[in-house]
Amino acid sequence: MKRWLAIASGALIAVACWMALVVFAARGGWFRPSPPEKSDTAAFLHWAESRYKDQSRGNIAIVLIEQGRVQESYFASHGRPVNDRSLFQVASLSKWVTAWGVMTLAEQNRIDLDAPVSRYLTRWHLPEGPFDNDAVTVRRLLAHTAGLTDGLGFQGFPPDEAPPSIEQELAHTTDAMPGADGVVRVGAEPGSHWRYSGGGYLILQLLIEEVTQEPFNSYMQRAVLRPLGMTQSTFVDPDSAHLVDFYGPDGSLALHYRFTALGAASLYTSAADMTRFLQAHMAGSDGSVPGRGVLMPTTLAAMHKPIAFLYGLPVWGAGPTLYAPDGTGGYIIGHDGANFPAINTTARINPANGDGIIVLETGSISLAREIGGQWTFWQSGIVPLDTLVLIDGRGILIATAAGAIVIFLGAGFAVRRMRGRSNLGPL
Repeated sequence: MKRWLAIASGALIAVACWMALVVFAARGGWFRPSPPEKSDTAAFLHWAESRYKDQSRGNIAIVLIEQGRVQESYFASHGRPVNDRSLFQVASLSKWVTAWGVMTLAEQNRIDLDAPVSRYLTRWHLPEGPFDNDAVTVRRLLAHTAGLTDGLGFQGFPPDEAPPSIEQELAHTTDAMPGADGVVRVGAEPGSHWRYSGGGYLILQLLIEEVTQEPFNSYMQRAVLRPLGMTQSTFVDPDSAHLVDFYGPDGSLALHYRFTALGAASLYTSAADMTRFLQAHMAGSDGSVPGRGVLMPTTLAAMHKPIAFLYGLPVWGAGPTLYAPDGTGGYIIGHDGANFPAINTTARINPANGDGIIVLETGSISLAREIGGQWTFWQSGIVPLDTLVLIDGRGILIATAAGAIVIFLGAGFAVRRMRGRSNLGPL
């Protein structure tokens, strides 16, 4: 009996070690095709073009930036042509820009990042619950560590349906994505762990309106978008002449949804404007400083420091995702966006060397994330956690399961041999 228990324990330990090896190997890109040489930007773009042609029946804009300057770009569509001025709705990529708006208020000493967000809210308040609502701070909302368990995801509202007010949306979210709790409340200990919350950014949208006494889009236009030269970008009422067609995964035209959660999901922007946004994270060739006068360089640096961790790895700062170490003590940063029926976007930048990527597309729910994950691997030699889970997850599960089966079959064979020997009796 003791031997069998030892074999079972050994098998479980072996499976755990195999799982750790698979994840380590996947994080290091062992199961991925080798990316082009680091200097071969054209080859990387050619690979990205091929993924679009294979996977999407919609439209796409790709920009590759090197040392702060556009090096390569690609625009394609199965319908109306797109270019660097075409406006895409970028879903959750909106949150990164919204974080800049929040940080302008912090620089003006109009908010304290570590104060309870309730200090600044009068039109709506977090419902009472088992956890301390005063521990829900602005900084934690920016980093998805405030203990909110809504799991939002906003689907938006069709053209014939008027979006509700912010207060109504916070009190009862009617456009929650499938699987989301949808109730904006503190369901876990604030500061205890990272948990993605679109509801948190709806609260930050309300915060901006309450503190500034301006509509959210008006303040963002005045304080962030126009000063950065993002003159086409808006959170509401895009220029219809430049707005791209929306496509579903099957290539059919899809509805254009509108949102109450402007700061979480509703930014309309172009490849040209997003290029300016990424360039604002580094010093300009004309001597302009990071932040371009909208934010101070020290504020930007603080936004890029880890606040949230997952599996012991840094995953989020005060607004941006931390995709991978950059080799100099910092991180490749950015944000992704995805929405139904098939919007997917990403913008990522390595502030240490000025290299970046923008992918705006419709017609696929995962293509931009896949290209962004491969670009991050190409930059750093590390596969981001979100790519491992959402893009490579099936392969990792198969490899893990295959190894576990082999280990348990081996353990079973060993047990059978032991039983056979015991049945022989003493010789």
